[in-house]
Amino acid sequence: MSVTLLVLAACSGPAVTPTPEPAPEPAPAPTMAPAPAAPAGLPGLPPKGTGNPPTPDKITLGHALFMDPRLSADGSRGCYSCHVNERGNADGRATALGAMDKPLPRNTPTIWNVGYLTSLYWDGRAANLEAQAMGAWKGGNMGVGADNLAAKAAEIGALPEYAAQFASVFHLEAGAAVEPNHVVQAIAAFERTLLCGDPDTMSEAAARGKAVFQSKGRCITCHTPPLYTDNLFHNIGLGGADIGRGKVTGDQADNGKFRTPTLRNAADTAPYFHDGRIETLEEAVRYMAGGGNADDPGNDPLLAPTGLDDAEIADLIAFIESLRCEGTIEVTGDPKPVPID
Repeated sequence: MSVTLLVLAACSGPAVTPTPEPAPEPAPAPTMAPAPAAPAGLPGLPPKGTGNPPTPDKITLGHALFMDPRLSADGSRGCYSCHVNERGNADGRATALGAMDKPLPRNTPTIWNVGYLTSLYWDGRAANLEAQAMGAWKGGNMGVGADNLAAKAAEIGALPEYAAQFASVFHLEAGAAVEPNHVVQAIAAFERTLLCGDPDTMSEAAARGKAVFQSKGRCITCHTPPLYTDNLFHNIGLGGADIGRGKVTGDQADNGKFRTPTLRNAADTAPYFHDGRIETLEEAVRYMAGGGNADDPGNDPLLAPTGLDDAEIADLIAFIESLRCEGTIEVTGDPKPVPID
């Protein structure tokens, strides 16, 4: 018995501690898109969006999606279809035309500097660009419908030209479907790069118009530089069945109020106001300079006749024309602009 124990003890040897496996290398942090200098006059860069960092690859993917008509229910239009360069990045229509040629009730605004807006749509119902893109995608603009968004996102994400991009940008596991949030985050990241600042120079007429804008015309009260909007909602006495902001807030005091539109590219985005009822820039300027509609009880008290004469109106128009955005959106593929009536 004692010999056996000695043999076992000799054979067992000292305890061996296994060598631990090396810890896996942490995944590299995504490379953020380089922060360009904000255009002249703008307050820094737009907010990046909660949980939506603007990587270069995401912006590139968003640009492609912005152009792609296959996002719509019938393949008839993409985002660019209603925000074309030749029309000031609006669509030139009184009111928008959605997928399946469905008439929509409101005018299409320009898309420059939308990253600075504190809420989106004429009535402010979307809190950020991601929510706005989702609303347009499932709503009348693109016509996909809330129940079909997941299937449409998976369909788009499975296309050969997109599959690898989505997987890389959003760190998707093999076989994982692209989700609606992935699509709208990419589009919003691209839209935040659409920046338009002040002109380098302006004509003598435009310089006179700027003085009118800031003083006698009182335009600056609501069209506040450098964005030329106050990000607020006003009733300018247009009336009609569309109650605008009131439908969002449920407050009757907000009935008839709509977002102050930016004046960037205003010279190229006729017709004007939320329902496109006024065809020319001069008509729109004269309406506002005249105090809106004094017969409408909801007419904003900030509006009052300014007494501008024809020369001052002409100079004011020259200043607004100077607020054209110099940049354009690079067009790729066949984005199918919507027709003008």
